[in-house]
Amino acid sequence: MPEPEIPNTFLDGYAQILGDVAGTGRRLTREELEIRRALGRQAAEAGHQLRALVRMHLAETRTAWPSAAPGATAAAVGAVAESVLAAAEQAVDAFAEGFERAQRLTVRREEAARREFIDDLLYGRSDLGRLAERATRFGLRLSRAHAVAVAAGPDAYTETDTVPRHVESALLARFGGRKILITTKDGRLICIAPGSQPDVLRYFAKQAHAATDGGRVAIGRAHRGPGGVVQSYDEALDALDLADRMGLEDPVLYSADLLVYPVLTRDRQAMSDLVRSELGPLQEARGGAEPLLKTLSVYFESGCVAAETARRLALSVRALTYRLERIHQLTGSDPSDPMHRYTLQTAVIGARLLDWPANEV
Repeated sequence: MPEPEIPNTFLDGYAQILGDVAGTGRRLTREELEIRRALGRQAAEAGHQLRALVRMHLAETRTAWPSAAPGATAAAVGAVAESVLAAAEQAVDAFAEGFERAQRLTVRREEAARREFIDDLLYGRSDLGRLAERATRFGLRLSRAHAVAVAAGPDAYTETDTVPRHVESALLARFGGRKILITTKDGRLICIAPGSQPDVLRYFAKQAHAATDGGRVAIGRAHRGPGGVVQSYDEALDALDLADRMGLEDPVLYSADLLVYPVLTRDRQAMSDLVRSELGPLQEARGGAEPLLKTLSVYFESGCVAAETARRLALSVRALTYRLERIHQLTGSDPSDPMHRYTLQTAVIGARLLDWPANEV
């Protein structure tokens, strides 16, 4: 986009100042400096570039440079030049100061507007039609489907921290022309991308996992409309929470792969009854239910292969066999029996989801 033409109004009074200074050798008055600052502020608000404005001042300095008086000595000419250059320095410095103040204020306003938009977008607190209008300012077209990825690391992050800026730079370098929004929320990194471009979120997950020293990333499903962003964001948060409760070790979680878990807990009372009836007797074991519950969990994760389960638990196969037999004795269900296995495994998943036995169900 070409630089808009800069009006000469930003030079108002500048040539007169140089002429007056050349004759008197004085410095700029407080009022003159404040006028230059005001002009700089107006130039920033009009969207002009400081470099072009400084160049315009230098050109005007050459044009308005006072002529030496007839018969003036070299010393007198030098004194005039020194006074004019000092005045030009004062004037341009005051102009740049006003310009930079206005820019900082604009940046703060933009940051506040961006943060307010992000909060409204992720919490769904604003009118959806108005939200969609505001989204175009930040490069999002909410009439289309979007998906959200959330990265959680060992630390809480803000947008000015090194980790978010590193991840954002990597994404912009690779996908600069795409409609992507990268931010932070509640200490986590957030990436919102069009649902038709899953490669963006996969790359975000890779970069965020590395930048956060092995942090975990969850990706929600793509949904259409302003409310779709909220839904995808909630799915990603639920996936992170689920990973903590279930002890899932995958660095990248897709909510689409975890839909079975909310289905299992949709009827919380029924799941609580199953956990109590199927696993409650494990509390009678020496050491409580937790060691045997972990044994069942690892056994099912290992495909019910005794040798692999024993290796993961750092047990001998004989010790593992004893534990499985003890579970059979207490619950009446045999983990190695296909007829009993599904019920036991469902109960184990429910126990993790409900945080049993730490919490009563």
